Amino acid sequence: MTENTTADARVRTSVTRKLVRNPLLWGAVLLLAAIVFTVAGDDLSFFPFLLMLVGGWCFGFAFVNATFDMVPARNGAILHVIVAVVLGVLVASVIEFGGDLLDPFPAAVRGVAVVLQMAAIPAVGWIWLGLLSRVTDLLGRRDAKKRPLPVAPEWEREESGDGSVVRFPGIELRMRSLTQAIVAIVVVFGLLGVVALIALDDLAMRMGPRLAILLLGIVVGLPVYLAFTAILRRRTQQCAVAFGNDELRIRVGEARYSIPFRDLELLRWRTRSDYARFEARGGSGVDLSVVTGIAKPPRGFSAELPPLPRRVYRRLELAGLTLEKSRRDEVVTFRR
Repeated sequence: MTENTTADARVRTSVTRKLVRNPLLWGAVLLLAAIVFTVAGDDLSFFPFLLMLVGGWCFGFAFVNATFDMVPARNGAILHVIVAVVLGVLVASVIEFGGDLLDPFPAAVRGVAVVLQMAAIPAVGWIWLGLLSRVTDLLGRRDAKKRPLPVAPEWEREESGDGSVVRFPGIELRMRSLTQAIVAIVVVFGLLGVVALIALDDLAMRMGPRLAILLLGIVVGLPVYLAFTAILRRRTQQCAVAFGNDELRIRVGEARYSIPFRDLELLRWRTRSDYARFEARGGSGVDLSVVTGIAKPPRGFSAELPPLPRRVYRRLELAGLTLEKSRRDEVVTFRR
C-alpha cells in the first residue's frame, strides 16, 4: 500500500513538474489573458501587449525545442524549414491584407485576430532564429569537411584511479535564469519597439504597424540575441566532472565540490544541442547547473558532453536514484 502511494505521489509530482515547465501551456494562458483584455476594450495597452509578446514567444520556443527533439533529426529539420517558410509567408500576407479581410467581422473577432497576429511576430521570429542556428551548424559541418572534425570531450581515467573524469568548457547558469533573461529581452526590446513606433509614427503608419514591428525584430532583436549569446560565452570556465566509486566530484573554474552518491538528490546530463549541460544537487547545499552547449569550446572540440559511462548508471541506481530518459537519450536524469 505504501509503495503504491509513493508511486502515485511520484507520478503526480512528475506530471505537475512537466505542466509547470510546459511553454505551450504558459503560451496558451498568456494569449487567453491577452484576448480577454483586448476584447474587453483594452486595445494594445502595455499589459496585453506584453502578454502577446511573451505568449507568442512561448509557442515559438516550444516548437523549436520539439523539432530539435524529433527522431530522426532530419525530420525535425524538414518540419522546421517548412513551418518557418509557411509562417513567414502567412505573417507577411496578414500584414499586407489582414486589415481588409477582417473589416466585415465583429469587433470581438477582430480583437482576437489582433492578439494572434501580434503574438505570431515573436513566435515566428524565434522559429527563424532556431532555423538560423540550424543553418549555421550546417555550414560549420560543411566547412569541417575541409579540416579535421571537432571532437567531443572524452572520459579519461582520473589521477586518483577510482573513476573517470571529463574536462570541458562550461558556463555556470541555470536554464531558468537563461529563459528569464530571454523573456526579459523580449519584453524590454518589445517596449523599446513600442516607443520607437510612437516616435516614428508617420513612418510606422506608412508601412503598417505590424510590418514595422517585424522589421524592428529583425534589425534590433536578432543582433541583441546574438550579443547576449556572446556575453554569455565570455563567462566560459574550465570545468570537470568525475565519477568515483562512491562520490561525484565537480570542478567549475577554481571551485570544487564533492557529493557522495548516497547524498545525491538530482543529476541531469544532456549531451547535445545549445542546452547541453549537467545539473547536480545534493550533499552540503550543492546546487549546480553548468551549460556547455553555448560555451566557447577550444579549437578542435565541440560544445557537448560525452554519454555517461555504463558503470555510472549501475552505481547511481545502487545508491537509490531513479533513472529517467528522454526519447532520444540525449537527456539522462537521475532523481531520488
